Amino acid sequence: MSGSIPKLEWKGVYKAFESKHVLSGLDLSVERGRSLVIIGGSGQGKSVTIKIAAGLMQADAGQMLIDGRDVSSLKGGEQRKLSGQFGMLFQGGALFDSLSVWENVAFRLINADKVSRKDAKARAIEALEKVRIGRQAADLYPNELSGGMQKRVGLARAVVGAPEVIFFDEPTTGLDPITSRAINALILEQVKGLGCTAVTITHDLDSARTIGDEIAMLNDGVIVWRGPAADIDRSGNAYVDQFVRGDPDGPIKPAI
Repeated sequence: MSGSIPKLEWKGVYKAFESKHVLSGLDLSVERGRSLVIIGGSGQGKSVTIKIAAGLMQADAGQMLIDGRDVSSLKGGEQRKLSGQFGMLFQGGALFDSLSVWENVAFRLINADKVSRKDAKARAIEALEKVRIGRQAADLYPNELSGGMQKRVGLARAVVGAPEVIFFDEPTTGLDPITSRAINALILEQVKGLGCTAVTITHDLDSARTIGDEIAMLNDGVIVWRGPAADIDRSGNAYVDQFVRGDPDGPIKPAI
């Protein structure tokens, strides 16, 4: 892919909150149709990285490029068009308790894309079926679902608009190992089926190995290692090796 324009590119991105520097000149790119997983300790800037890419947060300095275009230069309709390319599975599911399952899935279709409720429901049910949730659950409410089912509803919402880019924020947090593997398999299936670009942040190495083409290690606001997912257990990088072992001793300092 030499010479191609990355789908996503962070160029010298800085972000701080008061005196705490979270991103310190982040350089990172993701090619179109690839799945990148970002790992790293707590408080190292993983969530900030994807929030900047998704337009949910502004960088203090540097550039965030989508298809080679600096997103800070986009205005009005261009920004809305860009945001329409994105889907996101939030860490806690972030479902609206007052809305039914299908209304949660169709939220963007109805409120941003102005799709009729009838058509939006049909598309929501189709998306639910893709993540193994039957149409009989469409009229239930989130509090009637298990944690694993809520996560699948969140995934259905992320893919319903056939996005070009999907961000996954800790997709298996709070799930048991069996449910986690089922969610990983569904994520992989949907990403491959859509042919989209995916960026995932996670502490779950099983998830990283399953859904990532590549893995990047973020520490102190910069990438300290990047390589194929298959190389994560033999990286030869002190930061990665410590993270994989879960060893409190090493260059990564525990966030306590």
